Amino acid sequence: MAGTTLRRRLDHRRRTARLVETRDETATARTLRFAVPGWPGHLAGQHVDLRLTADDGYTAQRSYSLSAPADGEFVEVTVQLVPGGEVSPYLVRDIEVGDVVEVLGPLGGWFVWRPEQPEPVVLIGGGSGVAPLMAMVRARSAADPPFRLLYSARTPADVYFAGELSGPGRVVLYTREAPGGVERAPHRIDAADLEAYGLPAADEPTCYVCGPTPFVEAVTGLLVDAGHDPGRVRAERFGASGG
Repeated sequence: MAGTTLRRRLDHRRRTARLVETRDETATARTLRFAVPGWPGHLAGQHVDLRLTADDGYTAQRSYSLSAPADGEFVEVTVQLVPGGEVSPYLVRDIEVGDVVEVLGPLGGWFVWRPEQPEPVVLIGGGSGVAPLMAMVRARSAADPPFRLLYSARTPADVYFAGELSGPGRVVLYTREAPGGVERAPHRIDAADLEAYGLPAADEPTCYVCGPTPFVEAVTGLLVDAGHDPGRVRAERFGASGG
C-alpha cells in the first residue's frame, strides 16, 4: 500500500513539457528549454527526469540537472550526447521545437543552493557537471555572498556556457588543451588551483562539486585535505548515462 501511495504521488508530479527553444553549447551538447504548464518552480541544483515515448509505446527515462533557475513555467536542461546512448542522441540531435516529452520533478533537496544561505560558495564542475552549478550562478544576485566557479574542461571546444564564464570569480581550467594567452598549463584540478581560484577553508564556504565520479572523488578529497569541513562539501556525480 505504501508503495502504491508513493507511485501515485510521483505520477502526480509528471507533466507534459513542450520544447520551445534549443541552444548548441558544443558540437555534442545542447540546451533545451521547455514550457511546462503547471510547473511549481524549482531550486538551483535540482534535477528532473525526462521520459520519452516511442510510437510503439516503448518508453525511456533519464535524469538531467536543471541548468537555469526558476523562470515561471519554463525549465532548461543541458544534455551531453553519450555515444551509443538511448536518450541523449535524440535530445541532442533530433528533437525539434514543438515536440513533447514528459517531465517529472523537480527532484532533489540536498544538492541545492538557496538565496537565503548566508555563507560564501565554491562551485567546482567537471564537463557537463557544470550545468547545475550554472543554475546557481544565474540565480544569485549582486547582494549575495561571494561565489567562485571553477570549471574543468578538456579543451576550449568542450566548454559549455562560454559566453557567461568571463565574469569575476569564474575560471575555466583546461585539462588537455588551453587557448592562447592562458598561462596555466593544461592539467587536472589540483590543490594549487583550489588555493588560487577558490576560497579558503577559513571562510567556511559551502562547496558544490559535480561531474563524473572520478572527478568528484578527486576534488572532494582535495577540499577536505585543504581543511574544508566535510559537512560543507556537497557532491553530485554521474556515470556514462548520468544527467
